[in-house]
Amino acid sequence: MRSEDLSIAFIGGGNMASALVSGLAGKLCPIGNIHVVEVNDDLREAWRARGASVSAEPDEALANCQVWVYAVKPQVMKAVAIATEPFLRDSLVISIAAGIRAADLARWLSATRLVRCMPNTPSLIGAGISGLAALPGTPDADRELAGQILASVGEVVWVQEESQLDGVTALSGSGPAYVFLMIEALIEGGLAVGLDAAQSRALALATMSGATRLAAESNELPSLLRERVTSKGGTTAAALAVMEQDGFKATVVRAMQAAADRAHEMGDEFGN
Repeated sequence: MRSEDLSIAFIGGGNMASALVSGLAGKLCPIGNIHVVEVNDDLREAWRARGASVSAEPDEALANCQVWVYAVKPQVMKAVAIATEPFLRDSLVISIAAGIRAADLARWLSATRLVRCMPNTPSLIGAGISGLAALPGTPDADRELAGQILASVGEVVWVQEESQLDGVTALSGSGPAYVFLMIEALIEGGLAVGLDAAQSRALALATMSGATRLAAESNELPSLLRERVTSKGGTTAAALAVMEQDGFKATVVRAMQAAADRAHEMGDEFGN
């Protein structure tokens, strides 16, 4: 399919929908081929100003779109799916709602072509990563197209079992919050050891960014990179000893398990 022939509907026009459209517009799909269903008046006007067609409620425009992207909160997904189902013909359905299982969404929509995705907030600047899983029987061409859409805002990782998306949610979906918390801690630590706020922020951000880039571009394991920074009896060793004593890594693992458990619970809670 030529990009100028592809039409995409976004059900929900918030931040993640905006990020995806910014990534794919002009590449996979012209902005004029995008239809957005959004209840908020201001957001609808913003989409209209960008050149997309808009509606406050599901309408026949949905029936003409080859791809539907559900970008609404999981708490309202069932109601939204039921409201949009009458307009579904043979479109590829993509869901970016946390916790909502593919089988439940497929049941509400009577859909057979469905890909469930878990993007993260760095997608807002084109630096995201998304986990994807397809409903069994979804054609390879649909998988490829869904991957291309999510790749417009960052990297993509396919998982074999949909249940693994709970782990994706715990790692990369919630992960930016863990990183932001670490940045907060580094800034507070900088203040505690005598640096001012501007110095602490600049040093913390550059350290996190630089270390992540080094890990990404190196062929060595993060554990080896850590060891190379850590001289016996030195300053880094002293700091890491405190972290080890306080169970830093174990705390992160427990936190991720809590996030994965909550993602599973949300599937049960909102999938009835």
